[in-house]
Amino acid sequence: MLDIKFIRENPDIVRNACRVKNFPDVVDELLLTDARVRELKTITQTMTAEKNKISREIPTATDKAPLIQRSKEISDEIAADMAELATAEEKLNDLMHRVPQIPDSTAPVGADDTANTVVKTVGTPRKFDFTPRPQWDLLDMNNWWMPEKIANTCGSRVYALCGELAELELAVQTYVIQKLISKGFKYIDCPSITKPQTIFNAGHFIGSDMSVMNNDVFMLADTDRCLAGTSEIIMNSLFAGEILPESELPLKFAGFSPCFRREAGAAGRDTRGLVRVHQFKKVEQFIFCRPEDSDEMHELLLNNLCEIMADFELPYRVIANSTGDMGFNKVKMNDVEAWIPSENTYRELGSCSSIGTFQARRTNTRFRENGTNEVKFVATLNNTGIALPRALVPIIENHQNPDGSVNIPKCLQPLMGGRTKIGGSH
Repeated sequence: MLDIKFIRENPDIVRNACRVKNFPDVVDELLLTDARVRELKTITQTMTAEKNKISREIPTATDKAPLIQRSKEISDEIAADMAELATAEEKLNDLMHRVPQIPDSTAPVGADDTANTVVKTVGTPRKFDFTPRPQWDLLDMNNWWMPEKIANTCGSRVYALCGELAELELAVQTYVIQKLISKGFKYIDCPSITKPQTIFNAGHFIGSDMSVMNNDVFMLADTDRCLAGTSEIIMNSLFAGEILPESELPLKFAGFSPCFRREAGAAGRDTRGLVRVHQFKKVEQFIFCRPEDSDEMHELLLNNLCEIMADFELPYRVIANSTGDMGFNKVKMNDVEAWIPSENTYRELGSCSSIGTFQARRTNTRFRENGTNEVKFVATLNNTGIALPRALVPIIENHQNPDGSVNIPKCLQPLMGGRTKIGGSH
């Protein structure tokens, strides 16, 4: 969330953020509620001081009855004002959690992904001398999955890879983790079971009512836990309530976990294949840093994913996401999209996001500045390292051969026992 002082001093900036991000403008209601909260606090403090003064006078007073009566009247007034204050503070808290992050001035302004702009395109889509097969045909002909059996056993939008493609998935995951470790990221094998508050702290959902998460989050019945949709959720709260020394920043993590999403709002989209499933695996990059270092860290995270795309020999492009497409909690966002031959288009494989201090204010994660000893909120950033099985789609489609076999990118061959291809008739 934003700083209430910033909202008071910059209401027009906040109103514009609500407008360009397509969220309801609650600024006027928030400021009125904030003013009433401050007024009630002043009133109750003044009345409490008066009551305390009367309480000190009662023992020595000749006529105690009027003082006792006035003390009772003040107590009743304080009780009523405190009840109103509690309601107003609850309302203010909800409104504060409805104000979106301020987008960066460089972000394209637009209502949705149609306003996104292409930052750069790397690599040339391959020209096939045969009709490239879509992912599901390659999976079927090589017996790399068993969709009917898994659907009967586990339900829809769940997958299980088999044989050499399952090995390739593990190789991709291992390669990315090792690459990030070599770049100074600390690897964390994150849990997927967490508390709803942890998900709320990441700032993806609007308002203070956590039931809003129910359309996207798998809640575990009869428990106080749920399943996380990304290890970002866990890493964001690792230092909740702590004050870090500035000398430790930036803290760079590579978190891996199974991820779970209900995808309730995605009915009918990508229901076939490996793109949109309820359970998947993801390596996530996450950084805590000083706010003034956020732009530098954003480029570092983005470049890491671009390098990974190049390592896997994939044509890709980088997108600057518009204000209406970047979401509630982001300052700026860049999607990295890989070329999908069967669709003759690019599809998103990762999103690099600068969050500013938005998440840190929810988790109360701060750092102590060298020299001044001033305590400030950290900035947080995240980007995909690799998402699986989604990333396998461009890999197998771009590197396929006429017989249905798939050439293994050179960087992955050592992790595949030296093999140069999988599938087909080899």
